[in-house]
Amino acid sequence: MLRRRTSRGRGTGRGADDPLDAAQERRVRAVLALGGVPQADLPDGVQQVRLRLLERAASGQEAPDNVSAWAAVVASNLAMDWHRAKNRQERLGERLASLRQGETSSGEDTRVISLAVAQGLDELPETQRQVLVLRFYADLPVRVIAQQLGIPEGTVKSRLHTAVRALRERLHEDEVV
Repeated sequence: MLRRRTSRGRGTGRGADDPLDAAQERRVRAVLALGGVPQADLPDGVQQVRLRLLERAASGQEAPDNVSAWAAVVASNLAMDWHRAKNRQERLGERLASLRQGETSSGEDTRVISLAVAQGLDELPETQRQVLVLRFYADLPVRVIAQQLGIPEGTVKSRLHTAVRALRERLHEDEVV
């Protein structure tokens, strides 16, 4: 299980089961902040580091030899993930904005494409439709989809490939795109 390396800060509200001591928590916060995570999201980042350390212990793994360094690396990875998600959201926002602009000049085209995509989705097998929606509409990574559905990542990728190909063929057949 987790080994305690330093005494816990008293009066900080941390319980005896907290895997991070006060110094480690400050270091995690600093790494997240320097990594560009907004101040409002820092408590969530610290909780994510705690959670990963607790999950590691729950799975029977020993605590890292240097918990402080391990926590800093995890915090750094979380900051990179935050930036990726932010960039993905910005790109999605740009795409949605361009669609909205297109609606004013070619609203009919957008409606036709939306209808064709909806019909194409309806024609896909349930398993393909499910992964397609989770990946492209819910914006979930393949790894998360696989975990949540209890299937291998390769199966998710295969279903995505097949579904996208079928949807693309459907849109070309209907001369929508």
